[in-house]
Amino acid sequence: MNIELDYSLREIEDVAKTIIENASSKTLLFYGDLGAGKTTLIKTIVCLLGSDDIVTSPTFSLVNEYKNKKEIMYHFDFYRIENEDEAYDIGFEEYFTSGKWLFIEWPENISNILYGEAISIKIEKNEKTEGKARNVKINSIIL
Repeated sequence: MNIELDYSLREIEDVAKTIIENASSKTLLFYGDLGAGKTTLIKTIVCLLGSDDIVTSPTFSLVNEYKNKKEIMYHFDFYRIENEDEAYDIGFEEYFTSGKWLFIEWPENISNILYGEAISIKIEKNEKTEGKARNVKINSIIL
């Protein structure tokens, strides 16, 4: 899967649907600067997957858990970790091999411990396209 979209906040649900419908993996890696919209997109995906839980970035706890009627989903934020050992300390390996939906912000900070198939989602603020505040590039990757 190689998809690139320009979108406004009003169209974020369409972007989330595109990701869910085309995902060949439940591991979603979110790349983008602070304020790019990673958590907002994750919030929309979690909602479309049927969860009524409040989605916030787990900046200090490192991981949040959300539930729908069928399954548990995990949301990670590795912005503040100082080394990959901190990911091991929270049991990341068990989460990673769980087969559950994983939404990982700042995956570049744990790149050495990621493996297998994942979906790379790169979000950038879009200065060039009128009315379309963000650009997202969605790619299937093997880590």
